[in-house]
Amino acid sequence: MRFPAKVLSTFFGAGYFPVAPGTFASLVAALLYKYLLVQWNVLFYAALIVLIFFIGVMTSGVFSKALGQKDPRKIVIDEVCGQFIAYVFVPGQWSNVLLGFFLFRVFDVIKLYPIRKLENLPGGWGIMADDVLAAIYSAILVHVYLWLK
Repeated sequence: MRFPAKVLSTFFGAGYFPVAPGTFASLVAALLYKYLLVQWNVLFYAALIVLIFFIGVMTSGVFSKALGQKDPRKIVIDEVCGQFIAYVFVPGQWSNVLLGFFLFRVFDVIKLYPIRKLENLPGGWGIMADDVLAAIYSAILVHVYLWLK
């Protein structure tokens, strides 16, 4: 199970990007959304997010344990899942995609309350949960922007 966990939790190696692997994985996710996923039916898109979340919980828990680290930088499936959540019901114009990308990265880095507390959940749950909440904060602000626009 270690090799599949490594491949999936690093999002097919994106986690090995030498500089800011989490930001790089978020960028890959943003581009996937812009050029492919924005066209998906919302139910399929939601199912994809749920699938990535549970795969992330399982694989990131296995791979982080194998590495002997709580939340290694190489694990980026959490950023991919979070970035996809930030785009739920968001039209695919560049301004929206860039705003969602920027807000998610800011919330993921600064970890407003209670995002940081979620990191204390055990194993893969803690790795994934903080990014999910950062993504929810991001999605809310993107939708406020869209409503005001």
